[in-house]
Amino acid sequence: MPRVVWKGAIAFGLVHVPVALYPASTANRLDLDLLDRRDFAPVGYQRINKRTGEPVSPSDIVKGYQYEDGQYVVVTDEDFREANVEATQTVEIVGFVSQDDIPPYYFDTPYYLEPGRRGEKGYALLRETMRATRRVALALVVIRSRQHLAAVIPVGAVLLMNTLRFADEIRSMDELKLPDESLKKLGVTARELEMAERLVEDMVEDWAPEQYRDTYRDDLMARIEAKIESGRTHVLAETRAKEPAEAGAEVVDLMALLKRSLEGRSPRRAAGKARSENEEEGAGADEDSAPRPSRTAARKSAGSGASATKPVPPGRSTGAGKPTSRNPAGEPSKDGGGRPAAETRRRRA
Repeated sequence: MPRVVWKGAIAFGLVHVPVALYPASTANRLDLDLLDRRDFAPVGYQRINKRTGEPVSPSDIVKGYQYEDGQYVVVTDEDFREANVEATQTVEIVGFVSQDDIPPYYFDTPYYLEPGRRGEKGYALLRETMRATRRVALALVVIRSRQHLAAVIPVGAVLLMNTLRFADEIRSMDELKLPDESLKKLGVTARELEMAERLVEDMVEDWAPEQYRDTYRDDLMARIEAKIESGRTHVLAETRAKEPAEAGAEVVDLMALLKRSLEGRSPRRAAGKARSENEEEGAGADEDSAPRPSRTAARKSAGSGASATKPVPPGRSTGAGKPTSRNPAGEPSKDGGGRPAAETRRRRA
Protein backbone atom coordinates (compact mmCIF):
# COMPACT_ATOMS: atom_id res chain seq x y z
CA MET A 1 0.00 0.00 0.00
CA PRO A 2 1.41 3.45 -0.89
CA ARG A 3 2.19 5.98 1.79
CA VAL A 4 -0.57 8.28 3.01
CA VAL A 5 -0.34 11.75 1.42
CA TRP A 6 -2.25 13.36 4.29
CA LYS A 7 -5.10 12.78 6.73
CA GLY A 8 -8.03 15.15 7.04
CA ALA A 9 -11.74 15.23 6.32
CA ILE A 10 -14.31 15.68 3.59
CA ALA A 11 -16.39 18.78 4.36
CA PHE A 12 -19.90 18.13 3.03
CA GLY A 13 -22.05 21.00 4.28
CA LEU A 14 -21.90 20.59 8.04
CA VAL A 15 -20.85 16.96 7.73
CA HIS A 16 -17.17 16.14 8.20
CA VAL A 17 -16.03 12.68 7.09
CA PRO A 18 -12.53 11.77 8.32
CA VAL A 19 -10.45 10.36 5.46
CA ALA A 20 -6.90 9.45 4.47
CA LEU A 21 -5.60 10.39 1.02
CA TYR A 22 -3.67 7.76 -0.97
CA PRO A 23 -2.08 8.05 -4.45
CA ALA A 24 -4.13 6.10 -6.99
CA SER A 25 -1.53 6.01 -9.76
CA THR A 26 2.16 5.31 -10.21
CA ALA A 27 4.63 6.38 -12.88
CA ASN A 28 6.24 3.27 -14.34
CA ARG A 29 9.24 5.11 -15.70
CA LEU A 30 12.63 3.68 -16.54
CA ASP A 31 15.11 4.86 -13.88
CA LEU A 32 18.30 5.98 -15.62
CA ASP A 33 21.42 7.46 -13.99
CA LEU A 34 23.76 10.06 -15.39
CA LEU A 35 27.24 8.62 -16.06
CA ASP A 36 30.66 9.93 -17.02
CA ARG A 37 31.32 8.16 -20.33
CA ARG A 38 35.06 8.11 -19.68
CA ASP A 39 34.88 5.78 -16.66
CA PHE A 40 31.11 5.14 -16.25
CA ALA A 41 31.16 6.76 -12.79
CA PRO A 42 27.77 8.12 -11.66
CA VAL A 43 27.26 11.85 -12.02
CA GLY A 44 25.30 13.23 -9.06
CA TYR A 45 22.86 16.12 -8.86
CA GLN A 46 25.15 18.30 -6.77
CA ARG A 47 23.63 21.40 -5.15
CA ILE A 48 25.94 24.33 -5.86
CA ASN A 49 25.88 27.85 -4.44
CA LYS A 50 25.66 30.01 -7.57
CA ARG A 51 27.62 32.83 -5.93
CA THR A 52 30.56 30.89 -4.44
CA GLY A 53 30.49 27.73 -6.58
CA GLU A 54 30.68 25.63 -3.41
CA PRO A 55 28.39 22.65 -2.69
CA VAL A 56 25.55 23.25 -0.21
CA SER A 57 24.42 20.64 2.33
CA PRO A 58 20.67 19.81 2.43
CA SER A 59 20.39 21.17 5.98
CA ASP A 60 21.42 24.64 4.75
CA ILE A 61 18.80 24.81 1.97
CA VAL A 62 15.62 26.84 2.56
CA LYS A 63 12.80 28.06 0.32
CA GLY A 64 12.55 31.73 -0.56
CA TYR A 65 10.22 34.07 -2.41
CA GLN A 66 11.88 36.77 -4.52
CA TYR A 67 9.76 39.90 -4.04
CA GLU A 68 12.32 42.17 -5.76
CA ASP A 69 15.40 41.52 -7.86
CA GLY A 70 17.88 39.88 -5.50
CA GLN A 71 15.61 40.36 -2.44
CA TYR A 72 14.07 37.27 -0.81
CA VAL A 73 11.74 36.32 2.00
CA VAL A 74 12.33 32.89 3.52
CA VAL A 75 9.20 30.68 3.55
CA THR A 76 9.38 27.98 6.25
CA ASP A 77 7.47 24.74 6.75
CA GLU A 78 5.57 26.51 9.53
CA ASP A 79 4.41 29.13 7.01
CA PHE A 80 3.04 26.40 4.76
CA ARG A 81 1.22 24.74 7.65
CA GLU A 82 -0.23 27.91 9.17
CA ALA A 83 -1.18 29.72 5.93
CA ASN A 84 -4.64 28.08 5.96
CA VAL A 85 -4.84 25.21 8.40
CA GLU A 86 -8.37 24.19 7.40
CA ALA A 87 -7.56 24.16 3.68
CA THR A 88 -4.58 21.86 4.18
CA GLN A 89 -6.66 19.30 6.07
CA THR A 90 -9.98 19.40 4.25
CA VAL A 91 -11.49 18.26 0.96
CA GLU A 92 -14.02 21.10 0.89
CA ILE A 93 -16.93 20.28 -1.38
CA VAL A 94 -18.18 23.47 -3.05
CA GLY A 95 -20.78 22.05 -5.47
CA PHE A 96 -22.03 19.14 -7.54
CA VAL A 97 -22.05 18.69 -11.32
CA SER A 98 -22.61 15.98 -13.88
CA GLN A 99 -19.39 14.16 -14.69
CA ASP A 100 -20.10 14.63 -18.40
CA ASP A 101 -19.90 18.41 -17.86
CA ILE A 102 -16.16 18.23 -17.05
CA PRO A 103 -14.02 18.17 -20.23
CA PRO A 104 -11.44 15.36 -20.17
CA TYR A 105 -8.43 17.69 -20.43
CA TYR A 106 -9.21 19.09 -16.96
CA PHE A 107 -8.49 15.78 -15.20
CA ASP A 108 -5.00 15.46 -13.74
CA THR A 109 -4.04 13.04 -10.92
CA PRO A 110 -6.25 10.44 -9.19
CA TYR A 111 -6.25 9.72 -5.45
CA TYR A 112 -8.15 7.25 -3.28
CA LEU A 113 -10.08 8.52 -0.25
CA GLU A 114 -10.22 6.00 2.59
CA PRO A 115 -12.61 6.63 5.51
CA GLY A 116 -11.00 7.26 8.87
CA ARG A 117 -12.12 6.06 12.27
CA ARG A 118 -15.90 6.50 12.78
CA GLY A 119 -16.15 7.93 9.27
CA GLU A 120 -17.68 4.91 7.54
CA LYS A 121 -21.32 6.03 7.81
CA GLY A 122 -20.78 9.54 6.44
CA TYR A 123 -18.45 8.16 3.75
CA ALA A 124 -21.05 5.64 2.53
CA LEU A 125 -23.85 8.23 2.71
CA LEU A 126 -21.96 10.68 0.48
CA ARG A 127 -20.94 7.92 -1.94
CA GLU A 128 -24.44 6.50 -2.39
CA THR A 129 -26.07 9.94 -2.58
CA MET A 130 -23.80 10.93 -5.47
CA ARG A 131 -24.44 7.59 -7.14
CA ALA A 132 -28.24 7.98 -6.82
CA THR A 133 -28.23 11.56 -8.13
CA ARG A 134 -25.60 10.80 -10.79
CA ARG A 135 -23.48 13.72 -9.68
CA VAL A 136 -19.81 14.24 -8.83
CA ALA A 137 -18.56 16.68 -6.22
CA LEU A 138 -16.35 19.67 -6.98
CA ALA A 139 -13.95 20.35 -4.15
CA LEU A 140 -10.95 22.45 -3.13
CA VAL A 141 -7.98 20.72 -1.50
CA VAL A 142 -4.37 21.59 -0.67
CA ILE A 143 -1.78 18.90 -1.46
CA ARG A 144 1.93 19.50 -0.86
CA SER A 145 1.63 23.27 -0.44
CA ARG A 146 -0.53 23.77 -3.55
CA GLN A 147 -4.27 24.17 -3.78
CA HIS A 148 -6.16 22.11 -6.34
CA LEU A 149 -9.62 21.98 -7.78
CA ALA A 150 -10.79 18.36 -7.57
CA ALA A 151 -13.65 16.07 -8.53
CA VAL A 152 -14.81 13.47 -6.00
CA ILE A 153 -16.34 10.55 -7.89
CA PRO A 154 -17.94 7.32 -6.59
CA VAL A 155 -16.22 4.36 -8.23
CA GLY A 156 -17.46 1.05 -6.90
CA ALA A 157 -16.96 1.10 -3.12
CA VAL A 158 -14.36 3.88 -3.13
CA LEU A 159 -14.54 7.64 -3.40
CA LEU A 160 -12.00 8.66 -6.01
CA MET A 161 -10.66 12.20 -5.85
CA ASN A 162 -9.20 13.35 -9.15
CA THR A 163 -7.41 16.71 -9.10
CA LEU A 164 -8.44 19.07 -11.88
CA ARG A 165 -6.55 21.78 -13.68
CA PHE A 166 -7.74 25.34 -13.17
CA ALA A 167 -9.24 27.11 -16.17
CA ASP A 168 -6.22 29.41 -16.54
CA GLU A 169 -3.99 26.32 -16.88
CA ILE A 170 -5.81 25.17 -20.03
CA ARG A 171 -4.44 26.60 -23.25
CA SER A 172 -6.80 28.11 -25.77
CA MET A 173 -7.73 26.19 -28.91
CA ASP A 174 -8.32 29.35 -30.93
CA GLU A 175 -4.92 29.22 -32.64
CA LEU A 176 -5.38 25.64 -33.86
CA LYS A 177 -6.32 25.08 -37.49
CA LEU A 178 -9.26 22.69 -37.12
CA PRO A 179 -11.68 21.36 -39.76
CA ASP A 180 -15.23 22.67 -39.83
CA GLU A 181 -17.72 20.72 -37.71
CA SER A 182 -20.02 20.45 -40.71
CA LEU A 183 -19.19 17.24 -42.59
CA LYS A 184 -21.24 18.47 -45.53
CA LYS A 185 -18.95 21.47 -45.99
CA LEU A 186 -15.95 19.15 -45.96
CA GLY A 187 -17.42 16.92 -48.64
CA VAL A 188 -17.96 13.88 -46.42
CA THR A 189 -20.74 11.76 -47.93
CA ALA A 190 -23.48 9.91 -46.08
CA ARG A 191 -21.99 6.64 -47.34
CA GLU A 192 -18.58 7.46 -45.86
CA LEU A 193 -20.19 8.34 -42.52
CA GLU A 194 -22.15 5.08 -42.55
CA MET A 195 -19.03 3.00 -43.21
CA ALA A 196 -17.10 4.88 -40.52
CA GLU A 197 -19.85 4.08 -38.02
CA ARG A 198 -19.78 0.43 -39.07
CA LEU A 199 -16.02 0.36 -38.50
CA VAL A 200 -16.44 1.85 -35.01
CA GLU A 201 -19.11 -0.71 -34.14
CA ASP A 202 -16.89 -3.50 -35.46
CA MET A 203 -14.08 -2.37 -33.16
CA VAL A 204 -16.21 -2.04 -30.00
CA GLU A 205 -14.82 -4.11 -27.11
CA ASP A 206 -15.13 -4.36 -23.35
CA TRP A 207 -12.96 -2.02 -21.30
CA ALA A 208 -10.01 -4.16 -20.20
CA PRO A 209 -7.02 -1.88 -19.52
CA GLU A 210 -4.88 -4.77 -18.28
CA GLN A 211 -4.46 -5.99 -21.85
CA TYR A 212 -2.47 -2.87 -22.76
CA ARG A 213 1.17 -2.37 -21.82
CA ASP A 214 3.93 0.12 -22.32
CA THR A 215 5.48 -1.86 -25.19
CA TYR A 216 8.08 0.84 -25.86
CA ARG A 217 9.48 0.38 -22.34
CA ASP A 218 9.43 -3.42 -22.78
CA ASP A 219 11.36 -3.18 -26.06
CA LEU A 220 13.87 -0.77 -24.53
CA MET A 221 14.41 -3.13 -21.58
CA ALA A 222 14.94 -6.02 -24.01
CA ARG A 223 17.73 -4.06 -25.70
CA ILE A 224 19.29 -3.24 -22.34
CA GLU A 225 19.18 -6.89 -21.24
CA ALA A 226 20.70 -7.97 -24.57
CA LYS A 227 23.59 -5.58 -23.98
CA ILE A 228 24.08 -6.96 -20.47
CA GLU A 229 24.17 -10.55 -21.74
CA SER A 230 26.60 -9.62 -24.52
CA GLY A 231 29.03 -7.72 -22.30
CA ARG A 232 29.29 -4.07 -21.37
CA THR A 233 31.44 -3.12 -24.37
CA HIS A 234 29.23 -4.86 -26.91
CA VAL A 235 27.48 -2.47 -29.27
CA LEU A 236 24.33 -3.64 -30.98
CA ALA A 237 23.88 -2.80 -34.64
CA GLU A 238 21.74 0.26 -35.01
CA THR A 239 18.39 -0.20 -36.64
CA ARG A 240 18.00 1.98 -39.69
CA ALA A 241 15.26 4.49 -39.06
CA LYS A 242 12.30 4.44 -41.39
CA GLU A 243 12.15 7.30 -43.81
CA PRO A 244 9.43 9.74 -42.70
CA ALA A 245 6.51 10.02 -45.04
CA GLU A 246 6.58 13.23 -46.98
CA ALA A 247 3.74 15.59 -46.31
CA GLY A 248 1.80 16.50 -49.38
CA ALA A 249 -1.53 17.57 -50.69
CA GLU A 250 -2.61 14.05 -51.63
CA VAL A 251 -6.38 13.60 -51.40
CA VAL A 252 -7.25 10.72 -49.06
CA ASP A 253 -9.92 8.33 -50.33
CA LEU A 254 -11.88 7.85 -47.10
CA MET A 255 -14.30 5.41 -48.66
CA ALA A 256 -11.52 3.11 -49.85
CA LEU A 257 -9.75 3.20 -46.50
CA LEU A 258 -12.92 2.50 -44.54
CA LYS A 259 -13.87 -0.35 -46.89
CA ARG A 260 -10.42 -1.92 -46.56
CA SER A 261 -10.57 -1.54 -42.79
CA LEU A 262 -13.91 -3.33 -42.60
CA GLU A 263 -12.81 -6.05 -45.01
CA GLY A 264 -9.61 -6.53 -43.05
CA ARG A 265 -11.36 -6.96 -39.69
CA SER A 266 -14.51 -8.98 -40.29
CA PRO A 267 -12.88 -12.10 -41.81
CA ARG A 268 -10.23 -12.02 -39.10
CA ARG A 269 -12.85 -12.20 -36.37
CA ALA A 270 -14.78 -14.94 -38.16
CA ALA A 271 -11.74 -17.07 -38.84
CA GLY A 272 -9.77 -16.23 -35.68
CA LYS A 273 -10.34 -19.60 -34.02
CA ALA A 274 -9.56 -21.62 -37.14
CA ARG A 275 -6.38 -19.67 -37.74
CA SER A 276 -5.14 -20.16 -34.19
CA GLU A 277 -5.76 -23.93 -34.47
CA ASN A 278 -3.82 -24.08 -37.73
CA GLU A 279 -0.94 -22.18 -36.17
CA GLU A 280 -0.82 -24.63 -33.24
CA GLU A 281 -0.60 -27.55 -35.68
CA GLY A 282 2.28 -25.81 -37.44
CA ALA A 283 0.32 -25.39 -40.64
CA GLY A 284 2.54 -23.92 -43.28
CA ALA A 285 0.54 -24.74 -46.38
CA ASP A 286 0.99 -21.32 -47.87
CA GLU A 287 4.73 -21.44 -47.44
CA ASP A 288 5.04 -25.03 -48.69
CA SER A 289 2.86 -24.41 -51.73
CA ALA A 290 4.84 -21.35 -52.79
CA PRO A 291 7.47 -22.19 -55.46
CA ARG A 292 10.99 -22.24 -54.07
CA PRO A 293 14.11 -21.53 -56.11
CA SER A 294 16.14 -24.61 -56.94
CA ARG A 295 19.56 -25.18 -55.35
CA THR A 296 21.13 -24.70 -58.74
CA ALA A 297 19.50 -21.30 -59.10
CA ALA A 298 20.52 -20.42 -55.56
CA ARG A 299 24.14 -21.32 -56.32
CA LYS A 300 24.09 -19.26 -59.50
CA SER A 301 22.61 -16.30 -57.64
CA ALA A 302 25.16 -16.57 -54.82
CA GLY A 303 28.13 -16.83 -57.14
CA SER A 304 26.87 -14.41 -59.80
CA GLY A 305 27.12 -17.12 -62.47
CA ALA A 306 30.30 -18.78 -61.14
CA SER A 307 30.64 -22.04 -59.24
CA ALA A 308 30.55 -21.82 -55.44
CA THR A 309 33.90 -22.08 -53.69
CA LYS A 310 34.53 -25.57 -52.42
CA PRO A 311 34.87 -25.59 -48.61
CA VAL A 312 38.39 -26.23 -47.30
CA PRO A 313 38.70 -29.09 -44.79
CA PRO A 314 40.05 -28.22 -41.34
CA GLY A 315 43.85 -27.97 -41.16
CA ARG A 316 44.35 -27.55 -44.93
CA SER A 317 45.75 -24.35 -46.38
CA THR A 318 43.75 -22.34 -48.86
CA GLY A 319 46.72 -22.51 -51.21
CA ALA A 320 47.18 -18.83 -51.85
CA GLY A 321 47.25 -17.80 -48.24
CA LYS A 322 44.22 -15.57 -48.78
CA PRO A 323 41.44 -15.18 -46.24
CA THR A 324 38.15 -16.93 -46.80
CA SER A 325 36.28 -15.18 -49.59
CA ARG A 326 33.38 -12.93 -48.60
CA ASN A 327 30.43 -11.80 -50.63
CA PRO A 328 29.90 -8.14 -51.50
CA ALA A 329 27.75 -7.63 -48.39
CA GLY A 330 30.61 -8.70 -46.12
CA GLU A 331 29.09 -12.04 -45.14
CA PRO A 332 31.17 -15.27 -45.01
CA SER A 333 31.00 -17.41 -48.17
CA LYS A 334 28.52 -20.25 -48.29
CA ASP A 335 28.79 -23.79 -49.57
CA GLY A 336 26.61 -25.22 -52.34
CA GLY A 337 23.75 -25.98 -49.94
CA GLY A 338 23.44 -22.38 -48.82
CA ARG A 339 25.12 -22.99 -45.42
CA PRO A 340 28.01 -20.87 -44.17
CA ALA A 341 31.37 -22.47 -44.92
CA ALA A 342 32.31 -22.42 -41.26
CA GLU A 343 29.20 -24.46 -40.44
CA THR A 344 30.05 -26.97 -43.19
CA ARG A 345 33.54 -27.41 -41.76
CA ARG A 346 32.16 -28.03 -38.31
CA ARG A 347 29.74 -30.64 -39.59
CA ARG A 348 32.44 -32.50 -41.52
CA ALA A 349 34.78 -32.36 -38.56
